This record gives sequence, C-alpha cells and structure tokens, in this order.
Amino acid sequence: MNPLETIYLNDSIQTFPLPYPDMVLALGYFDGVHRAHQTLLETAKNIARNKNISFGVMTFHPHPKVVLSPTLSVDSFRYITPVEEKKEQMKALGVDYLFIVKFDKAFASIAPSTFVEQYIINLGVKHVVAGFDYTYGYKGEGDMASFPEHAKGKVSHTVIEKISENGEKIGSSQIRDGIEEGDMALVHRLLGRPYRMRGTVVHGEKRGRTIGFPTANIAVSEPYLFPKTGVYAVKLQVNDRWYEGVCNVGYKPTFHEEKTADPEIEVYIFDFHQNIYGKKVIVDWYEFIRSEQKFSSIDALIAQMHRDVHVAQQFFRAN
Repeated sequence: MNPLETIYLNDSIQTFPLPYPDMVLALGYFDGVHRAHQTLLETAKNIARNKNISFGVMTFHPHPKVVLSPTLSVDSFRYITPVEEKKEQMKALGVDYLFIVKFDKAFASIAPSTFVEQYIINLGVKHVVAGFDYTYGYKGEGDMASFPEHAKGKVSHTVIEKISENGEKIGSSQIRDGIEEGDMALVHRLLGRPYRMRGTVVHGEKRGRTIGFPTANIAVSEPYLFPKTGVYAVKLQVNDRWYEGVCNVGYKPTFHEEKTADPEIEVYIFDFHQNIYGKKVIVDWYEFIRSEQKFSSIDALIAQMHRDVHVAQQFFRAN
C-alpha cells in the first residue's frame, strides 16, 4: 500500500496545474468516516484502480458549519474524527492523496464554477465521486446535478445515493447524537467500528490506586466529541496491545463540587500492572454501563466499581 500523502490547501491554490498525477477524487467532509462514507470511498478507490490512476480525497477544515454559524466557535467545536483521526481512517482505506482545504469565509464565497476549476480540474482530477447531497461553492449553489456544466467535459463523475439504516440515512448527525447519548451500540453499527479516541496517559490525582482501582488518566490529543458522562466498557491499546477495561468519563462528583471545562477520562485496565505514564494510547468505546453519580462514601464507590467491572467483563465475554 502506498503511504498516505496529506496536502493542506490554504487560501486559493495556484491557478496553474500542480504536479499531481491523474486521480479519482472523493469529495465530502467525512466526519466519522462512517459506513456511508466508506461505501463512497471504496467506490472511488475501485474506479481509480480500474483506471490505473491515483485515489484522492478532498475534505475541509474546520467544519463548514462552524465557519458559517454565528453561534458556534471554532475553538470549542468537537469532532467524531478530528483531522489526525481522519488521516488514520483514510490511510486504512488505501487513500493515496488527502487534500485538506482550509474552510473560511473567503473559500465559502467562491463561485461553484471557480471551485471546480481551481480545486478539481487544476489538480489533475479525471473523475469525481460524491454523495447525492454534496454541494459546493457560494451558498452551496453547486451540486452534483450542476457538476457536468462546471466541469466542462473535463471530469466525469459518480453519485452515491442515500445509504440507510432502518429507514434512516446514515449520517454524522445521527452518530453525534449516539455518542452524546452514550448509545455506543448504535455508534458502532453506523461507524462499522467502535468510537475511538487517541491520547496520552498523564498523571492524575492518583486516588484510584488508594482504593484498589488504579486508573490511566487519558489526555486526548485532539478536539474529539466526548461521550455522555458515565461509566463504559472500553478497550485500550498501549504498546501495540489491546486490553479490556472500564472507563469513567466525567467530573468525579464524589470528590469535586465544580466541573472542569472538559470531562476527564480515566480507564481501569483489567489485570494490568505496567507503568504507562507518557504512553500514547487508543480508547475504543463499546458499551454504556451507567451514569456518573455522586456517592455518599468511598466504600459505596468501591462497591459500585466492583459491580461495574463485573458488568464490563460479562459484556466482553458475551461479545
């Protein structure tokens, strides 16, 4: 497999041809790289392989919704797959070139024909693959019905029709809702994999070790969308090995009155006794066990944690 090459396109790209080979280009925002996205991307890859040309993907950052909304903030917006996570998913799907276009108000104001000329024809694209609802250019005035007119016969295209689950379109909004509601079974089904967050093990309050449940405190590496606060069955990868565990994501109300800006992620790994401070880890979220709660005593907390561990172990045995 060829290594993924990532190209950041900031402001307006040059108006002369760039040194990229002929390619099939998949268009979309791709937050989540979910099952519908995967169908689109596999279609683009197969067309590229059949034509014996490169397979490219064009996405955008930050999220267009943030830039165009008067109420959302670029700094506080959370993603299912932030940029680095999206790169990992694209690499796994065999993408050769990943173009990340800086989405700002200037880019949002360009004419649809200008977008196709500068960002598609100019890159050596021979064929485009996009979803039925993909739009481009000022106010989304360009769509796949108008694409042939803007492409002037220089680029052919394939449209991927709506892909549904139980009669409902598979989309990032549905997955976001699932994450925020703790419905990891739904999220897993729509993504085609568990929800994933990457981070580093950092020093915490070290309270867990004093009550028999030493935890790995995870500082996430990117602006991930946090699951609903509570306790989950998770798997954690460290040193290229996967371990089962339980994770609390939240604000530890038994010990703290005030909430921090972001909830904290703590993972108790079953039968694990290594020092992993500073290690890069991956957390895969499998099953919501219970909501976070404030306990009347440390003993009550310990008793509940034993029950949480039992529930998680039963889940993994059954799955």
